[in-house]
Amino acid sequence: MNFRGLIVAIVILATLGGVLYWSQYHKPAEESAAVPASTAPVILKINPADMSELVIKQKEPVTLKKTNGNWQITEPKSYPADQEVVAGVLSTLSGLNADRVVEEKASDRKQYGLDPAQVELDISGREGTRQLLLGDDTPASGDVYAALATDPRVFTIASYNKSSLAKTLNDLRDKSLLTLSADKVSRVELLKKGEDLEFDRTKDGWQILKPSSSPADSAAVNALVNALTSARMDLTATADAAGAFARATPLATAKVTGDAGVQTLEVRKSKDVYFAKSSVVEGIYKVDSSLGQALDKKVGDFRQKNPAATPAPAAK
Repeated sequence: MNFRGLIVAIVILATLGGVLYWSQYHKPAEESAAVPASTAPVILKINPADMSELVIKQKEPVTLKKTNGNWQITEPKSYPADQEVVAGVLSTLSGLNADRVVEEKASDRKQYGLDPAQVELDISGREGTRQLLLGDDTPASGDVYAALATDPRVFTIASYNKSSLAKTLNDLRDKSLLTLSADKVSRVELLKKGEDLEFDRTKDGWQILKPSSSPADSAAVNALVNALTSARMDLTATADAAGAFARATPLATAKVTGDAGVQTLEVRKSKDVYFAKSSVVEGIYKVDSSLGQALDKKVGDFRQKNPAATPAPAAK
């Protein structure tokens, strides 16, 4: 028997066994330290209904306060807030989970972009005020560093959370030019050069009152009402809207009566660009061309087609 070969085989076998043992019981630190997604720590948990004030501090800080159940922007200037956008911010904050803990006791938050923070949210309610800090993107991207002002830990959160929370003044403003509900509008007047139109809602639909009384195409008038009540200001436009409005050609002034009283919207056109001035919102704004197109119609576009005609019965 070749004892030397047998000894070599035994040594090799023992070495392989030792490597296998080591791989099973001494996993890399990174793997053993990984936190399962199901046990990701909760950074913040709030009840949106209990919140009364929200301050978003970044390049242009914005303060919002809740009054009579509705959110209002109070700083840098008083504006109505977009209730859905604010609700989205609070929904993200209601149960904000971390992807992982980077440091349990961070002595230097500057390296994470948290001192000072890129974005700070001060959330106030029944349980006091909590400050959420959002910092730099992580080196691998996809995540953002985050922390609470009173917690020594530094976390990472998915970057889409930062996008949901870091809202600007323009994001948070209610961009409605009229504050009427479409289904509560009872009368519409269009004051136009050469032809004034007036519509009145009846139990059966809409009636044309001016320039002469006749049945209206309710679908056409409803489309006009929807265009007016859904008109939005374009806050991204950088042009001098007031100057452009003064130089533009008047298209129409809409006088709308509804659940919030009588409101007016004056629309002018400069080439293919439309501008509007509202009686309920300060300022002059660029608006979508669809509003101008809805107003740029004649009375014939709103008349009921063949009002006496009835459809023939379906063939059997």
